[in-house]
Amino acid sequence: MTTISRILTGVVAIAAAVVGVAASPTLDGVRHDDATTRVGTTGLDPGLRAAIRRATDAAAADGVTVRITSGWRSPAHQRRLLAAAVEEYGSEEEAARWVATPETSPHVQGEAVDIGPYDAMDWMSRHGSAFGLCQIYANEPWHYEVRPRAVEDGCPAAYDDPTQDPRMR
Repeated sequence: MTTISRILTGVVAIAAAVVGVAASPTLDGVRHDDATTRVGTTGLDPGLRAAIRRATDAAAADGVTVRITSGWRSPAHQRRLLAAAVEEYGSEEEAARWVATPETSPHVQGEAVDIGPYDAMDWMSRHGSAFGLCQIYANEPWHYEVRPRAVEDGCPAAYDDPTQDPRMR
């Protein structure tokens, strides 16, 4: 198992353990919203939701299924994820490399999605900018946010991890 696979598996496992459910994707190129699940496009910024839908459809045309493993999160859910990460990584400082606070998380604002599986991450890294979708953190190949200028200018350089992102301060 690659390092990225281990990290992604760990993040998904932490999220599933915190909420007590298995990760359940909802964006599969056909069914974009499902109010019965905990992840999906509900609660997302309309621009992000539109971009991820367009990208998902284009990926499906290329034979790649993009699944949202995490979308909008409530502040309470984000607090649980952060607490689990502190327990997993042993300190708030190390956890901050992977999980933001409820006050700073773009997920809580509906401005981020986490995607999978690996082939979807690979596809998005190569084609996401055409839809204004950018990987924001080098250590999180699953985390995407909308950057409309990326359609013409390409994505900005990724931060090494969230601790370098000025929005997280």
